Amino acid sequence: MIKPGELLAAINTPEDLRKLDREKLLQVCQELRQFIIDTVSVHGGHFAASLGVVELSVALHYVFNTPTDQLVWDVGHQAYGHKILTGRRDDFHTNRVYGGLSGFPKRSESEYDTFGVGHSSTSISAALGMAMASHYKKDFDKQHIAVIGDGSMTAGMAFEALNHAGVADSNVLIILNDNCMAIDPNVGALKDYLVDITTSKTYNRLRNKTWKMLVKLKQMGINVKDFATQLENGVKGTVLKQSNLFESLNIRYFGPVDGHDIDHLVNILEDLKHIKGPKLLHCVTVKGKGYGPAEKDQVKWHSPGIFDKITGEIKKKTFDQPQPPRYQDVFGNTLVELAEKNEKIWGITPAMPSGSSLNIMMKVMPERAIDVGIAEQHAVTLSAGLATQGLKPFCNIYSSFMQRAYDQVVHDVALQNLPVVFCLDRAGIAGADGPTHHGAFDIAYMRCIPNMVVAAPMNEEELRNMMFTASTYNGPYCIRYPRGNGVMPNWRTPLVLQEVGKGRLVSEGEDIAILTIGTVGNFAQEAIKNIKIDGFTPAHYDMRYAKPLDEPLLHKIFKKFSRIITVEDGCLQGGFGSAITEFMVDNNYQAHIKRLGIPDEFIEHGEPSELYRDCHYDAKAIELTIKEISSSLVKTI
Repeated sequence: MIKPGELLAAINTPEDLRKLDREKLLQVCQELRQFIIDTVSVHGGHFAASLGVVELSVALHYVFNTPTDQLVWDVGHQAYGHKILTGRRDDFHTNRVYGGLSGFPKRSESEYDTFGVGHSSTSISAALGMAMASHYKKDFDKQHIAVIGDGSMTAGMAFEALNHAGVADSNVLIILNDNCMAIDPNVGALKDYLVDITTSKTYNRLRNKTWKMLVKLKQMGINVKDFATQLENGVKGTVLKQSNLFESLNIRYFGPVDGHDIDHLVNILEDLKHIKGPKLLHCVTVKGKGYGPAEKDQVKWHSPGIFDKITGEIKKKTFDQPQPPRYQDVFGNTLVELAEKNEKIWGITPAMPSGSSLNIMMKVMPERAIDVGIAEQHAVTLSAGLATQGLKPFCNIYSSFMQRAYDQVVHDVALQNLPVVFCLDRAGIAGADGPTHHGAFDIAYMRCIPNMVVAAPMNEEELRNMMFTASTYNGPYCIRYPRGNGVMPNWRTPLVLQEVGKGRLVSEGEDIAILTIGTVGNFAQEAIKNIKIDGFTPAHYDMRYAKPLDEPLLHKIFKKFSRIITVEDGCLQGGFGSAITEFMVDNNYQAHIKRLGIPDEFIEHGEPSELYRDCHYDAKAIELTIKEISSSLVKTI
């Protein structure tokens, strides 16, 4: 276990922190930052985001009476310091490990985690809801603080919440953590606007002089509130040559301030605590602050894995044989290959160019590969607009993030039967990110939409062919694939046009048919190779498509087999197995179907292999299911 510093070792709750003298807070910050570096370097996890808010984390828990005062962190990548200060220091080494702490704030984990977060841009809405509830209960002294990054602020939901906060007359403080970064560098007009504020020397010089003058007036007993408001608005409007965005929404704006000056942060938070109504504090921070390599390459150090904290060398696994590429890299390279041959192809992603590997296309075709920021709804409808003009957009969004744009998929794409290709990365079990990031529901939520094609590749070759097929298809087309490495080291196979909805026989067999969709087909192959039962040989079909189903192939299967196993890396309710069962009922077949997949519950975090095992659809589970069915067949005979 990593040992904390002298002061940090004595902080088991924020109450312990609040007992310290102000002058010791700088040392607390130093020890907290070092503890994060020490622990993450050995155990892995998100990194740079939490280093950037160390001072802010300490200041917030020092000034506010948490957990009575409600503190909401947006996304949660930045909440490691918060977790360590709120009773989870000694367990922090289990962060993101199977059975350990969640990588994100989680209500069931701690009373200090007031709201569960994993997807961005929810904090202002949640904190506003809390503030409105307190106002309704006449608890006017309770504080409600939302900490949101400038990357998360680009989402429509954040603007919706700001719009409401300005008229709700509730006691909410929004802290804008401005580091010009999400996971990748921020994009868009809001970024430029915030840069204008933070870099305006005239504005900042006048602001500093004004604050010093107001302090002197206050010491003289003069009521400066109205004067300060008028002067502040005048300075902002004149110097920036426009009204302040947040002030225009009736939200008091304060800043920008240095987010790494712990003493000044405590002072200003103490003042803001006594100002009622909606207000925003603009903090300028550096992602990765205090660790040189992370400051220099903030994208790389967002979640670097295990590394040498002295040299900064990120430790990668070494293998004797060439390893298959990641599915997202196959996507990125194949998209470039297709786009070079088809000038109509564009790539769209909401703030995940490096995670989805669209950055490969952005480097060689920047005019046709677009990062729209954290704005999934906009990404989908922008793609729809491109499609109306004869272009072929590939809209790449993580499976769990696509849930945020479901209305746009239905209304703006499918209803109009527009040829948008949805590439759903991180489909199925997503690993250590846990329930907020598992792509459990996409087969079910996509296959119920009219006009939609739903496909999943068993390997890299299939992914390439599905992308090629989708580029020629005149309608909505969804391809889902998992996080991580594939199975084919030599994956650059010639592109082949598929027949949409056509499955394939992978291996011949008798008595039992295993029907799979997606990469779990490799589990089935492993199970078939391992199983040794005299007289029983399972057949394996890779169905490829959950919609449309290969009905001619299914008719052959149901006429031949009375025992069927379906396997999917998705939810059982409404998923691929449900589709096969519906086909059986609709066509009056009688068969025993055993469905394997993600059960009707939210799956926690851990290594994929651990979670596949717990969900009972890994190779071992398929093997056991075959044995159980074989046993029942023997008894029947």
